[in-house]
Amino acid sequence: MYFNRAIIIGNLTRDPELRSLSSGVQVTTMGVATNRVWKDKAGAKQESTDYHNVVVFGRQAETTAQYLRKGSSVLVEGRMQTRSWDAADGTKKYRTEVVADRIQFGPRRDGAAPSAAKAVTGELADTNDVPPADAIDYPEDNVNVDDIPF
Repeated sequence: MYFNRAIIIGNLTRDPELRSLSSGVQVTTMGVATNRVWKDKAGAKQESTDYHNVVVFGRQAETTAQYLRKGSSVLVEGRMQTRSWDAADGTKKYRTEVVADRIQFGPRRDGAAPSAAKAVTGELADTNDVPPADAIDYPEDNVNVDDIPF
């Protein structure tokens, strides 16, 4: 059995570029940066950044190019793919990309988080908003164990 799955959460390094294939299918390419922080043996904080090339096809490509900008937070789910081509100087070039099956936009950097994100973090914009999703309304009555069918 083989498994090729990539899930990355990061920020866009540049604005998405929307193009069309000769078949009419829309393609968006973008770069996503992910950070990693750890402590070394001496206890000093270390940090590294990895850069990923992402390709999105179809309607999702149009939406991605329309709403995301450099610095936007994004979750990308897809598969890894390496393609190769012959460059103009006669050398063989390679590029490894994440071909996205699913793109999920993160909260906006200007502070205007989507309503779903507000519900998850527990922030309420005004008193008419719904309570956070993790709030559970427990019943007032006592439950009789004999009434449970299993």
